[in-house]
Amino acid sequence: MPSTAYESPWLSDEVRIFRKTVRQFIQEEFVPQQERWRQQHHADPDASTKAGRIGMLLPDVPQEYGGGGGTFAHAAVVLEELARAGVHFGFSIQSIVARYILTHGSEEQKRRWLPRMASGELPAAVAMTEPAAGSDLQGIKTVARREGDHYIINGTKTFITNALHAGLVCLAVKTDPKAAGPKGISLIVVETKELAGYRVGTPLEKVGRHGQDTCELFFDDARVPVANLLGPAEGKGFFQMMEQLPYERLSVAVAAVATAEQAVEITTEYVKTRTAFGKPLLEFQNTRMKLAECKTGAHVGRVFLDSCIERFMRGQLDPVTAAMAKYWLTDREFQIVDECVQLHGGYGYMNEYPIARMWADSRVQRIYAGTNEIMKEMIAWSL
Repeated sequence: MPSTAYESPWLSDEVRIFRKTVRQFIQEEFVPQQERWRQQHHADPDASTKAGRIGMLLPDVPQEYGGGGGTFAHAAVVLEELARAGVHFGFSIQSIVARYILTHGSEEQKRRWLPRMASGELPAAVAMTEPAAGSDLQGIKTVARREGDHYIINGTKTFITNALHAGLVCLAVKTDPKAAGPKGISLIVVETKELAGYRVGTPLEKVGRHGQDTCELFFDDARVPVANLLGPAEGKGFFQMMEQLPYERLSVAVAAVATAEQAVEITTEYVKTRTAFGKPLLEFQNTRMKLAECKTGAHVGRVFLDSCIERFMRGQLDPVTAAMAKYWLTDREFQIVDECVQLHGGYGYMNEYPIARMWADSRVQRIYAGTNEIMKEMIAWSL
């Protein structure tokens, strides 16, 4: 007996039409390039401008700043379609940087950067993590020393997604190294074109997500205008990051659920056609039970995610619930994908099969945007 089809309550006719446009674009423009992107460890430089032309970038930014004028629902379908296609493209990073600028930037900053980000002319990156500072952002060492109308920036950032072609970097720095805890941290938006003292390392060799670049950034006496400080004063950066992390963590959760659903779908098709001992794998009770567990986990995750999306769109998603979504849904994602790899047998370990790439690509979801261990600490603080 087939189950009743479930549809996310935040979907509207407009969002459904937008999804079709995004899906078609990804299938025609991005999917055919995936093998080459994986080999070169980065997307093509013109990928952002192509995405910008169909309105795929910054769909939830107001039209007056060049965005699509939609809601997080529009951003969610882009994240879902990328995840389902197995395409790792810097969309979420672009949206996160735009969110910082939209929320904390001056009117001049919004009009200077957001339209070019929406068009894809200005790919962006977020640079917070350092070799000795990951989830503990208070431990960053990159320093911005004020000298007249400029900051002189020195330091190193690592594990920076979308860094290779980034024309704009939202950079976490210490503007007051003597300040205790988070009080000396600021966010500075760095325009990288022809910036002396700025250097991007070669793409790092990762376990998964080979088609998306992840690099180190080096700042050696790089001079950035004081006007590029994000917010009304220095020392606000840590609190700005904390305020915007729910958006990032919800974005990670969206991709996690879409990936889990896709894993169940492709594995179900596989076990219907793959035979062992003279019959399809689906006829073995263990296969059916494992897939039943996976499908249930993905569906429970979807319902929870939909609740979080609706709360976010009403301005009611609190940091603790966002942490719950990020931790629990990425844990379930990897658990489900791992079970699906097992059901593929030896073929599940071959990179030519989507499930193998999905397994490697999923692992990092439990690490970035705050490790799941840190998410549990946040949740525990609320008890």
